[in-house]
Amino acid sequence: MRTAIIHDWLVTYGGADRVLEQMLVCFPDAELFSLVDFLPPGERGFIFDKEVQTSFLQNLPFAAAWFRKCLPLLLLAVEQFDLSAYDLVISNSHSVAKGVITGPDQLHICYCHSPMRYAWDLQHQYLQEAGLDKGIAGWAARWMLHRGRIWDVRTANGVDEFIANSQFIARRIWKAYRREATVIYPPVEIDSFEVEEQKEDFYVTVARLVPYKKVNVIVEAFNRMPDKKLIVIGDGQGFAQLQSIAKPNISLLGFQKAGVLRQYLSRARAFLYAAEEDFGIGMVEAQACGTPVIAFGKGGALETVRDASLGDPTGLFFEGQTAEAVIRAVDIFEDGPGFDPVACRRNAERFSSQRFRKEFRDFCEGIIGRSAPKVASEGLVSHLAGNVE
Repeated sequence: MRTAIIHDWLVTYGGADRVLEQMLVCFPDAELFSLVDFLPPGERGFIFDKEVQTSFLQNLPFAAAWFRKCLPLLLLAVEQFDLSAYDLVISNSHSVAKGVITGPDQLHICYCHSPMRYAWDLQHQYLQEAGLDKGIAGWAARWMLHRGRIWDVRTANGVDEFIANSQFIARRIWKAYRREATVIYPPVEIDSFEVEEQKEDFYVTVARLVPYKKVNVIVEAFNRMPDKKLIVIGDGQGFAQLQSIAKPNISLLGFQKAGVLRQYLSRARAFLYAAEEDFGIGMVEAQACGTPVIAFGKGGALETVRDASLGDPTGLFFEGQTAEAVIRAVDIFEDGPGFDPVACRRNAERFSSQRFRKEFRDFCEGIIGRSAPKVASEGLVSHLAGNVE
């Protein structure tokens, strides 16, 4: 029983990469494919130092700097992988990985973090933030995304089963592809975090400093609340701009290692998040430390954070991605009765890595069983049962 796992790209250890790590625990003998592999030598532990088979993009000049910006080449590259020798193909996709070509006697399961965000409902936001909402370059980008949507729908037909990383993404998959998806929440290393009940008088946000994460909204809000302290952890293209506007009560720490991140998450009064997130691993990690969340009330946050309407609340939501909305939410938070750190931890435990492996194994076993004799199910089920504990 030969298994291939195809991943969009290997550059850093992000949310999709955490899912890949657990897939490789379940399928240790799987062969790994990725459009490009630019992981530094010392940061390959999560792929267990596997050999990675890459596309022609890997060898193009300066590809690491520009590959994500050239959608036509991404679409072409993923279709060049020859996976015809594999019985089971698993795509771990937030961009183009699901577009790999498979045959009628192969089973293709796609774990979809999202249909291409920049090509679907977030197109206008991405174009505006990239300065491509007008002019000849803007029209070229719109045409490219138009062609990308056609490709994206066509390649959805090559997927036998979709898994979504949240109910929010399952709805996006249905909207884009008219395909049902089973929800299996991403893995979070809950055991790496400890509950701290004694909180300090500061707030924290953790995110890549790119426009759609809306960290600027949180910074603007705390600029107008000089008596409250904010810690911003994360790096990205927006770091210099945020640093230039942040007032003395705001500290931008840039990228921080896991140990430092855990310290700030556990000691913070609350974790703030203003993006419309697909799932939101950072919000779960904060709750694993017993820290409540103040978040924009759309997307995956509604599934990972419990507000007062659900009982045992672990946070609260604000309605708009504006500084005014954040200020109102912080005022409500400070005037409220408080949140139980133990309840926050208990809620976070719903998203553990052990839970992911079990649900992913059970899903694959069920699909393989129903797909027989297309694939040699008995061998794979035995393989899974021995490799997910």
